[in-house]
Amino acid sequence: MLTKKGKYGLKALVDLAQLEPGETAFVSEIALRNNIPKKFLDAILLDLRNAGMLRSKKGPGGGYALSHPASEIRIGRAIRVLDGPLAPIRCASRTAYEACEDCADPESCQVRRAMSDVRDAIAAILDTMTLEQFVAAPGANALIDEEDEPAKRFG
Repeated sequence: MLTKKGKYGLKALVDLAQLEPGETAFVSEIALRNNIPKKFLDAILLDLRNAGMLRSKKGPGGGYALSHPASEIRIGRAIRVLDGPLAPIRCASRTAYEACEDCADPESCQVRRAMSDVRDAIAAILDTMTLEQFVAAPGANALIDEEDEPAKRFG
């Protein structure tokens, strides 16, 4: 599940993606436009900056901006930076695998296998979706084509 931190981070990235090239925005402006607590947003933007997704400048004309074009920023990476692995449970994670204490045989565990499939489906969409596509989508229904495979939608 996407946490508030992840949700607010995505909202801030969308806000910054809509700026004109060379323009920056102060945390207080982003927070106000998106109804996000400023103190919480400070920490979120710092995480995104430390991950190389944002750049910041202090003083007059300062603020935050994307460090790369929106077409190069992947939504899956942003979520991982803010919320950690995409897997719904640790034993299904590829990057932060952790065996369950109650599981005698992870390889044959049906719960782990099913949650691994869920993780793969989520990653197939979010790891191919760019911030540019995320911003341009008028709604979730525009991103869904029942005849398309998830990995082909945003590739």
